[in-house]
Amino acid sequence: MTTTDPAAVDLDTASWGADHAHDPTAVRDDDGTYWLFSTDAYAGGPVRGGVQVRRSSDLVTWTFHGWALPGVPADAFAWTGAPGLWAPEVVRVDDEWRMYWSASTFGSRTSAIGLAVAPHPSGPWTERGIVVTSTHDGIVPGTSPHGDGPPNAIDANLVVDGAQHWLVYGSFFGGLHALELDPRTGLALGEAPGVLLARRPADVEGALEGAYVLSRPGGGWALIASWDSLFDSYHVRVGVASSVTGPYVDRLGRDLRDDEGADAGTFVLTGHRLPGGPGVRAPGHAAVLTEQGRQYLVHHARDAEAPTQHRVETRLLAWTHDGWPVVSLLPWAGTAHERAPQSAWPADAGVLEGTWDVLDLAADPRSVQPTTRTALAVTDVVAHGAGRFAWRWDDGARAEAVVLPASDARTGSPTWTFSALDDRGRTVAGVRVTPTGVA
Repeated sequence: MTTTDPAAVDLDTASWGADHAHDPTAVRDDDGTYWLFSTDAYAGGPVRGGVQVRRSSDLVTWTFHGWALPGVPADAFAWTGAPGLWAPEVVRVDDEWRMYWSASTFGSRTSAIGLAVAPHPSGPWTERGIVVTSTHDGIVPGTSPHGDGPPNAIDANLVVDGAQHWLVYGSFFGGLHALELDPRTGLALGEAPGVLLARRPADVEGALEGAYVLSRPGGGWALIASWDSLFDSYHVRVGVASSVTGPYVDRLGRDLRDDEGADAGTFVLTGHRLPGGPGVRAPGHAAVLTEQGRQYLVHHARDAEAPTQHRVETRLLAWTHDGWPVVSLLPWAGTAHERAPQSAWPADAGVLEGTWDVLDLAADPRSVQPTTRTALAVTDVVAHGAGRFAWRWDDGARAEAVVLPASDARTGSPTWTFSALDDRGRTVAGVRVTPTGVA
């Protein structure tokens, strides 16, 4: 159960740290403190509503700060009956911080996205109003559905494209949409549901949600979203487009709006297990933090052995030479343990030598896949600089890759990870097996 009454819940939040953070998003304030906002969720008992807030100095160790709001806003509760708030999105617009939150109940599309504003991520947060709503049996009168059903008004993402602001939102039941916002107020300017961006067929229950759209180096946009069930098979895929409103396609050119059975989307992150390490199950609902020349994928994941337990994880994100996002297979360990800046990333193909723990993300993306310890069988290697490479796999497939710095918690050593996207739709990632103390 959940509750909006703080007095009714006795939670030991001081011990939570990164645990119990679901659908997270992170921002950085002017003083360098990171703030994490997440769904009202707690694996193990009742939880109060109002959007969980944590803070950190390094994106690694998190301290529970409290709740952004005193509970579910009255208008959202009246519409949805939601006992808690989901999937907050926090963005700075000029001198104002805006938090878009979702109110809903599991399995229903009677939902609402609302907006609160604050002078600082720590608050105080003030309600500004409801942005968009949906109902389970049909959308609000005056709007028109896309596809074979209306979208679900949850999982907000604010995208700023010059003078235009867009709310990217939606989930199961109708796909992902982009609705134009008034930049001045942050409230809806266009007519709901907006422009269809992506959807999946009914035979997989339309299992697609948690969208995040970000600009690509050199122009255009990437849409990162989560496929399948948040309980056990969540994983992250991407499509790219020249416009915020699409059309988004994957690396094989498949349109993410195609709901005729094509399982489109290029893999970014899936469940996995490195030798000697914990199993990562159902990573997903990712946001991207951009700061100080770096980008990070911030997402939740579940323990392979205890799938009801969830936590926030952060991974370094980079772009291939041809502009596709990839992430490290190892979580971010903090600036004290990582090589920076990107100019220090490898430019010599010699970094590819040695033994690697390797994973084909596309092989079985819905499971906790084990890695294979092997040498990289690559030829025709081209170094683009700053960690960017192109090569040919031994089966002839051509790949674009990024080699990223990382810290291996299994050995306590700095090492390298890579992620490679090839022209056959595969994403292959790995961690170099390195003796302790050897970079």
